[in-house]
Amino acid sequence: MPHADAPSDRPWTPVVLPNLPAPAGAYSPGVRTANMGSLLFVSGQTPRDQATGDIVEGDVEAQTRLTLANMERILIAGGATLANVVSITVYLADENDWGTFDRVYRTVFSAPYPARAVVGASLRGIRVEISAIAAL
Repeated sequence: MPHADAPSDRPWTPVVLPNLPAPAGAYSPGVRTANMGSLLFVSGQTPRDQATGDIVEGDVEAQTRLTLANMERILIAGGATLANVVSITVYLADENDWGTFDRVYRTVFSAPYPARAVVGASLRGIRVEISAIAAL
């Protein structure tokens, strides 16, 4: 659900999840546009426990599952579902984890798949981060 305190001069509103820790940085977990084609942009999600804010340790499979679940929570809060996702950007700390990531990804998304880019990145102690764009 869009945040009630959003500035009215912007063509978008932030999406927030009540009763969860605020982001550590200066960003919104999601942003929903109204005048620009009704899109929902989900900021990069990580394997963070939504109740405590702590990073959950584990292999890339476990971290991917949690990261996708975190992304889905923001999609739902913004009025979308996984079926609305049109583009995904994935950041992997180890490019060799691509096959495992892809296998988990296919349990959440089905053909026809959203557009996707997978990029190797230094992720400061986590294995995967995922951002998304959904059409509403």
